[in-house]
Amino acid sequence: FLHADSIETVAVLLLAGLRDLHAGSHCVATSSDWPQSVTFHPAGCRTATRLAQVERAVAAHRAAGQTDPRTRILCDDGQRAVALLLAGETMDAAGNAANTDGERDARALLDDAGTRLAELLQLRQLRDSIERLEKGEQLQRALYAIADMAGSDLEMPDMLRGVHAIVGGLMYAENFYIALHDPDADTLCFIYFVDSVETSLPPVEALPMSRFERGLTWYTIRDGKPMMGSNEQLAGQASGPVTFRGVDSVDWLGVPMLRNGRAKGAVVVQSYLPGVRFTEADRSLLAFVAEHILTALERKRTKEQLELRVQQRTRELAEANSGLREQIAERERGERLQAALYRIAALANSDESSERFYRHIHAIVGELLNAENFYIALKSEDGTSLEFPYWVDAHSPPPPARPMKPGLTEYVIRSARPQLVGRTRAQQLVAQGEIVPSVALRDSSTHCWLGAPLIGEESVLGAVALQSYSTEVEYTERDAELLTFVSYQIASSVQRRNNAQALIKLNAELEQRVQSRTAELREQIAVRERVESQLLHQVMHDALTGLPNRIYLRDRIERAMASLRRDPDMKFGLLYIDIDRFKVVNDSLGHLAGDEVLREVARRLASCVREPDVVSRLAGDEFAILLEHAEIPDTATKVARRILQSMHQSIDVEGQSLLAGVSIGIAIGDAHYHNADEALRDADTALYRAKSAGRNRFVMYDESLNQAAMNVFALEQDLRRALTHDEFTPYFQPLVRLRDASVIGYEALLRWRHPQRGMLAPGDFLQVAEDSGLIEPIDWRMFHLTMEAAGDLVRGSGFITINVSPRLFQDNDLDGRLLQLTRDTGFNPAKLRVEVTEGTLLGDAEAAAKVLQRLRDAGIETALDDFGTGYSSLGQVHTFPLKMIKIDRSFISPIGGGNTSRSTAVIGAILALSHSLGLEVVAEGIETEQQRDALVAMGCVYGQGYLFGRPQPASHWIESLIA
Repeated sequence: FLHADSIETVAVLLLAGLRDLHAGSHCVATSSDWPQSVTFHPAGCRTATRLAQVERAVAAHRAAGQTDPRTRILCDDGQRAVALLLAGETMDAAGNAANTDGERDARALLDDAGTRLAELLQLRQLRDSIERLEKGEQLQRALYAIADMAGSDLEMPDMLRGVHAIVGGLMYAENFYIALHDPDADTLCFIYFVDSVETSLPPVEALPMSRFERGLTWYTIRDGKPMMGSNEQLAGQASGPVTFRGVDSVDWLGVPMLRNGRAKGAVVVQSYLPGVRFTEADRSLLAFVAEHILTALERKRTKEQLELRVQQRTRELAEANSGLREQIAERERGERLQAALYRIAALANSDESSERFYRHIHAIVGELLNAENFYIALKSEDGTSLEFPYWVDAHSPPPPARPMKPGLTEYVIRSARPQLVGRTRAQQLVAQGEIVPSVALRDSSTHCWLGAPLIGEESVLGAVALQSYSTEVEYTERDAELLTFVSYQIASSVQRRNNAQALIKLNAELEQRVQSRTAELREQIAVRERVESQLLHQVMHDALTGLPNRIYLRDRIERAMASLRRDPDMKFGLLYIDIDRFKVVNDSLGHLAGDEVLREVARRLASCVREPDVVSRLAGDEFAILLEHAEIPDTATKVARRILQSMHQSIDVEGQSLLAGVSIGIAIGDAHYHNADEALRDADTALYRAKSAGRNRFVMYDESLNQAAMNVFALEQDLRRALTHDEFTPYFQPLVRLRDASVIGYEALLRWRHPQRGMLAPGDFLQVAEDSGLIEPIDWRMFHLTMEAAGDLVRGSGFITINVSPRLFQDNDLDGRLLQLTRDTGFNPAKLRVEVTEGTLLGDAEAAAKVLQRLRDAGIETALDDFGTGYSSLGQVHTFPLKMIKIDRSFISPIGGGNTSRSTAVIGAILALSHSLGLEVVAEGIETEQQRDALVAMGCVYGQGYLFGRPQPASHWIESLIA
């Protein structure tokens, strides 16, 4: 085995060795990507029974280290790599050779084979990873190649042939064409067409789109969606009847070239070979490449005329041989620039005076540009004035420091970009209000002015400028570029000199600071006392709102209780306050917006009380108010109403206007309380009741609330017992086709066979299950029971829908567990659909979309339940891989009443969107024939409700099917 270089070789050697040991017939199953693919050796051993045997053996081994007696685990890394030996008739219960004389040799053989298989499976995993990386790199190179061709000198036909070759390197593309659509003229042009079978090529010129109406290319561009498959499959994907043109292909794949959501054309590949078909990966790849092809075509066409001019100019330069001379001149100029920059950098570290430093800079710049008239301007430290430390000009003396004004120098500093200003440009700047006429150009003799900003580490330090008084000296953009390079080095040198001078100044100041240190130490003692006071305040107060915190509040409550024990009439009121739906604000607008809401709520709460009442923030969005020395409970209820009234005014956060409602629980402190925690507990219990009653209200605590809390606790214990005793059962309600009431599927609904209260619907216990975290195990038990009971319901056709709670989407392996459950129960995944609510999709939209897409890939479709009652809009539906939308019953129930216009408008909009997206629509809660007829008239195909059947056990519906 040590010399075996493949899994197949190890399997052959192992099986041969077992035969030599008279161990009977065997086969080997291996997988480097469990459970996606399993390979059998010999290949003829692969059967559905053996594959199921392998899956059971691996599951049992990983669960409890046990295996099927007729199956031996050769190697298992616990993740993706696994190899098994499936025994023949002559293996004993331990999976070893029945011949005791060969048992030791057989075990050694199996151990060696398992070791080598583990190594080879790991090696295959590494090779698979490398292959995926190589494919990604190949795609990246292809996109770079397309981009390079778009900017190359290739003619359009050559470029298109190159694009064809690149696509052919990524996938099968022997038959390939590109069609461009002009939406303004509504024409289609086949700019590239290669086909190994089709003899009649399309015309090169642009033709009206009507010539290609209802063809595959026409649908791809008009619908803006990819199409793939045989003629029969393509006919089902098109939004209308299809007219097939040309020679029929075995497989056809076309993707639109989209720009800003509009199709600009299409890229198509097709296969005439029975063994060559396109995959979903090919479709995704071609769609991705198509976008880059469109970009390349647009760049090519946009630059076409410019390239012609450049080519003409290049030929002229080649004829005059001026290109070479320009390169030489440019290189020399660069060398001079580099040398100048080095010299300026060296000046920064010199000990010369500022005057000599600037004079040397002037001399260096003069070697690169005409700098007869040259000056450097620097901003003052406060940025309000402009100083001229160096000035050389043939027409004017050095100016004094002056306040900042709308001049050319200030314009360069303000814009932080080089500026080349002539007479015309100066007039434009005056017209734009950037400079004033009096400082446009300093006098009439100025012909041209060039300035560049001195950009420091944090801001613009000033500017360096040149000006010309002669028409023979004309500065250019290249001069501006050159001065910009120089300005960077000048700014760096100036800043280093300024830093050095500042360091000298700081060293001088340090001595003075040492002398004043003694006085500072005395002052620090006083500061420390203030800090200790501040720390005590911080410990007792909330950092975000500045309100007292829980520690402070508990101390005040304890003191209030002490006063109550001394004087029984000194009762107090405790208000426990919680912001309604505050999590939605954090999730949708972010925590910074949530903090702003908390601060505003804290401010409003403080405005509703008086001294010595205490407003405190306990945690998160929970607040409390302690009322003392007041008429209790009248004052407590008045304050609660005042708080609710104060929240009616909206809060402006992140450009949005929010209404922050609150729920309030009130506890009245009297002699029966022994500590602060008891009072807080009772106030919290009242708050919970206020939230349960609909939020945005207050509730006064009494003993009945405590009893209700105990009932919730008892119900939670009953739910735990129900899970243990398997008291849950699925009921099924049919989904029908409205025109003839034929059943298309069933929705599985949860029921609880309570031993004392009888059959309970979800509304009697679901909220407690959600709050206690029991909803997840209940859901999974419900799924298991549904799949076991619903097999006969969907034996012919139809499907079963199950409701998946948002909590299950927090587990990234939801799809894996659900698929494993279908395998364990033998339920066909294609017969299963999951129902999710809008809140589920909005929690973590990207993660939810990935899970739903993986379920779709496995054959499990998704239905959006109670649509219209959540926060998503119609425009968000297309971002998720949905199969069905279920319109909430709240829009169905008004039909047949007095005013149905609003409901019918919403239903019509949902139907229009769903039909355009190819989604099925089910109307929920249909109870009357009038509602059914109205929905049919509006174009609704499917429905559900008591009109067609109430939820019943699976046996009821199976009996009706038999009948």
